[in-house]
Order: sequence, then structure tokens, then C-alpha cells
Amino acid sequence: MARPRAFDEMQVLDAVREQFWSAGYAATSLEDLLRVSGLGKGSLYAAFGDKRQLFLRALRSYTDSSHDQLRRALAEAPSAIDALRMLLEAPIDEATDTGARRGCLMANSTCELGNADPEVLAHAHRTYETSTALIADCVVRAQDEGDLPAESDPIALARAILAAQQGIVFMGRTGMDTATLTATARSLADRLLPEHSDGRTERR
Repeated sequence: MARPRAFDEMQVLDAVREQFWSAGYAATSLEDLLRVSGLGKGSLYAAFGDKRQLFLRALRSYTDSSHDQLRRALAEAPSAIDALRMLLEAPIDEATDTGARRGCLMANSTCELGNADPEVLAHAHRTYETSTALIADCVVRAQDEGDLPAESDPIALARAILAAQQGIVFMGRTGMDTATLTATARSLADRLLPEHSDGRTERR
């Protein structure tokens, strides 16, 4: 009879995800994975397969968690338009004036591996399509609430918001200070989601 595993798979995935996120795929060694997971080579490979399979599991865990967080953030905002504006400033929350953030693990991994690994590229495409759909649903709610023009294309606007947000993430990685990042995010929000002087977006 096989012995039950004496470790928590999700804790291991969280640990190796942080390692890949901080160092990248190529710069993460087997020794790094053994160190952060606390497992021996045999146990790690038996549970998760090789380095690439472990990375893909960690990446899927990251994107699943990110989408859950996005759903909650969009649903819990006072209004849909508030949720959309908040989305543009979300990447600034963990930025500092003295150092760059790690950025988005999905975006980092796509830049590093997208040309060489079709599975990573396919997962990136699915990830951004899911994010776009979630944001588009929020755009529709904002239209229903009268805060965005009814004739706006929800998918097109969602893609523009997502592209703007990812741009903020990238700028944060350069070490740009939070004041500049915040001003940039608010400028983008003003252009994508313009407000009336009374605080509500123009109804058309």
C-alpha cells in the first residue's frame, strides 16, 4: 500500500510559485526548488513531475487565484465604474518608491517562455481571454448603471483596460515611484472612463 504524502501540495505549490515569480523559470534551479519546498528530489518529482511540470502547475495555480481575486474585487466594489477604475490602480498597491515590483507572473512567464513553449503561450492566451471576459461583464454592468455609454463595445473596452493595467505593472517593474504610477493610472482611467464634474461618467 502506498504511503500517504506527509506534505501539503498547495503549500509546496505556493512556495515554488514564489520562487519562480522572484527568479524566473530559467534562473530557478532544482536546488532552489528543493530548498523552498522542503522536499527531497524523489518526493518532489513523484508528486509533481519534472521542473517544467511543476512550473506549469504553479502557473495554473497563480492564474486561478488571480481570477478568483479579480471576480471578488469587481463584485465587491460600490459600483461597476468604481471597480473598473480601481482595476487600473490595483498594480500600484504593492509598489514602493525604492524598488520595482515583481510584476505579473503570467506576463513575466510569457515574455520568458512564450516563444519557446507553446503550452505557456496557450495558457497565457486563455488567461487573458478569461480576464477580458470578466472585465467586459463589469463594463456591461457599468452600462446598465448608466455610467458608460450603451454603444461602447464591452470587449474592446475591456481589452483596453487590461492593456492599460498591464502597462502599469510593467512600469512598476522599472522602479517608477508610486506617485508617478498613480498619476499615470488615473490619467488612463480619465481617458478610458471619463467622469462628469458631478462624479459620474457622462451618459449618452
